Amino acid sequence: MVTRRRIFNKYLIAGVIAGAGVTFQALTSNSFLSSIDSPFINGVVRSSRALFTITSTVIDYKFSLYGLNPHTDDYRLTLSELHLRSAKRILTMCEANKGIYIKAGQFVAAIRQVPKEYSTTLSSLQDHAIPFQFESIKHVLVSNLVAVKVQYPGLEYQMKFDLVTMSLLSKSVGWIFPGYRFQWLVAEFEKSIASELDFIAEAKNLERIRENFKDNSMVRVPNVFWDFTTRQVMTMEFCRGRKVDDLEFLKERGISEVKVAKSLAEVFAEMIFVHGFLHGDLHPGNILVSPEGKNGFSLVLLDFGICKQLNEDFRLKYCELWEALVVKDSAKIQEIGEYFGVGKYSRYFPVIFTGRTIDSKSTLGEGMSVEERNNLKQELKSLKMEDISSFMESLPTDFLTVLRTDGLLRSLTSKLGAPLRVRLLAYAEYALYGLSLKADSKSDSAIEVVLFRFKIGLRYIQLRVLFGILGLVSWLENIKHTSTRRFKDFLASAGFVVRNLYRPLLTA
Repeated sequence: MVTRRRIFNKYLIAGVIAGAGVTFQALTSNSFLSSIDSPFINGVVRSSRALFTITSTVIDYKFSLYGLNPHTDDYRLTLSELHLRSAKRILTMCEANKGIYIKAGQFVAAIRQVPKEYSTTLSSLQDHAIPFQFESIKHVLVSNLVAVKVQYPGLEYQMKFDLVTMSLLSKSVGWIFPGYRFQWLVAEFEKSIASELDFIAEAKNLERIRENFKDNSMVRVPNVFWDFTTRQVMTMEFCRGRKVDDLEFLKERGISEVKVAKSLAEVFAEMIFVHGFLHGDLHPGNILVSPEGKNGFSLVLLDFGICKQLNEDFRLKYCELWEALVVKDSAKIQEIGEYFGVGKYSRYFPVIFTGRTIDSKSTLGEGMSVEERNNLKQELKSLKMEDISSFMESLPTDFLTVLRTDGLLRSLTSKLGAPLRVRLLAYAEYALYGLSLKADSKSDSAIEVVLFRFKIGLRYIQLRVLFGILGLVSWLENIKHTSTRRFKDFLASAGFVVRNLYRPLLTA
């Protein structure tokens, strides 16, 4: 009886919250608010809209799935439809609230661990440049310097207000439905977005990444004009190019999509495993392909507001994890999982990163066999939302950062039509190279340092041989893919010519 009363109270509270949100939104229409220039009122309206959206979504989940057996096809179909419906609802809210909500939607879209319905739907936000009245921006321009990138007036206040709202909403969801805990997601987003308020800090991030890639001819990073840069205004060199996932542009210029994907994978891998300092927001809108470069193109990196310095110990452990993933060392994977605080969940690292199970017999990049896929499906049925929440909460923040970055890369390489092996080879090679850069500990003797580097060198040579074989296989597959495409184009062209030749005869 007590349990039922508690559940009823939770739903009653949720219903009241949703009702209040509907009422408040009705009383504060956009036409009414357009005449009021008050950051506080606008903040309250955005919070009300977010409150209504999230509450409605949570209630929708609970009641739509009520009474369904989680192990049935009916449940899975209903859940997929529910994910899509909820994602569209949240997309509408983000587009209406603008500002930090657009950034939050972009952030969620890049996390591979969310249902695909969310990442696919919210990915449309990656092209959003939030409009603002020029008269409001003009004051910032006049009081600072002529600029390329300008911070919206009142953004700092608005952001703080919205972050408080998001935090309260995530805690409320966790209280009403204990299995759905998203505080870790809001906390990670808050850390990443805070640095975007200071363009001086962003310019320093840009220069650091520019320095890191100074010897890499495939990467271009704009120059900063410091004389015309302040905390609210940032002036940079203008770099021409098209979005990295603009397949029509790549085709027109004769640029290989797979080569672009390979370069992308190497850039991401170098930042994570070697530099330990990575761009945290490399969605398609922040990566351009320029037709200039010694290989016929180069990558232009933009928008450095969200960058992350990885802990050195984490960087080295993450390098070790990828070495273990490549050679299928399950004991080492388990050991590293314990270090990262996820224990039993470490068995899913190979699935998350390489697309194969921890007991897989397949080679790197081949994916799972039908039997392995069926076994994994059965195993995953025992996992609940509580397990997923616990897994994500247990991971260190650096791990969440590389997970999100990896999700962005996988999405891009997939759209470019590159095989999984392209990303895996880049990660494995740079991970081993990153291990060789281990800082000399003061407690290590010169002999120990030399022995360590010697062992790393041997492992590097062994894996380079493996990479060479896998690279050859990848090259042959690429040749096959290119030849097949050209043959299809040839047949299509030949068919067009034949039809034109015989058309007069057929119409005679």
